[in-house]
Amino acid sequence: MDAEELKQRIDSFQSWNYRFELPGGLATPVASAWRVRRAEQRRRYFFEPLLGLTGGTLRGRRVLDLGCNAGFWSLEAIDAGADFVLGVDGSRTAIEQAELVFEARGVERERYAFQAANIFDRDAFERFDVVLCLGLLDVVAKPLALFELIASAQPALVVIDTGISRARGAMFELARLGEPRNAVERDLVLVPTRRAVTELAARFGFQAVALAPDFPGDELGVEDYLASRRLAFVCARGVALDALAPAGEPPRNPWAGVLAAGLARARRKVGA
Repeated sequence: MDAEELKQRIDSFQSWNYRFELPGGLATPVASAWRVRRAEQRRRYFFEPLLGLTGGTLRGRRVLDLGCNAGFWSLEAIDAGADFVLGVDGSRTAIEQAELVFEARGVERERYAFQAANIFDRDAFERFDVVLCLGLLDVVAKPLALFELIASAQPALVVIDTGISRARGAMFELARLGEPRNAVERDLVLVPTRRAVTELAARFGFQAVALAPDFPGDELGVEDYLASRRLAFVCARGVALDALAPAGEPPRNPWAGVLAAGLARARRKVGA
């Protein structure tokens, strides 16, 4: 397609959650710099450690991207050399965006597929080497069923990025989503504690490490990680995770992370 047609197709969507650089100097519009910065920060936080475990490349690997949205992380996997990526999302609009991005970027059709579907409508997935479960675990009401689907793909590595309950112990906190469009099936969801994620992973034979939320520079886009409300985990079977930097224990005071993030902002303002 030419640049004018591509621009028209980009503009046909009401909004985009991710910024994609596309041919002809075009880019998908996002609502704020916060969204762009968040994607950059998250890439360093959990995607680069994933590549560190695979020798810097996903060549020779098949990747399953659950809750893929417009395919940002699917494209990261392709750019990292993945042989094939399957992205699944409940939003047909998001899948249409992903298809457009991959077409515009000239990704070979045999290297990817996108499906607009409720993941719980299927019993299992074919085999994948890597599963990405980013921003999905905390918007479902069936975390055990979700892990069963992940395990059905028999992956060696799983990356989970999720909101975290600050309750104690291995438990799931019943919560109502502030943005119902993010919900899968229903807006009453079960948000896991950190321990619940690691114990659920262990139930399916995975060793799990919660990654230390280390964000050098400003905290724009990752305030929830710094406030101990969100974490990423790398889960593995048959892959050593010793090289990963694990997160410290969460603060007993549930407001400690919020206060720490606020103090960090204040120090930067004073320094400026």
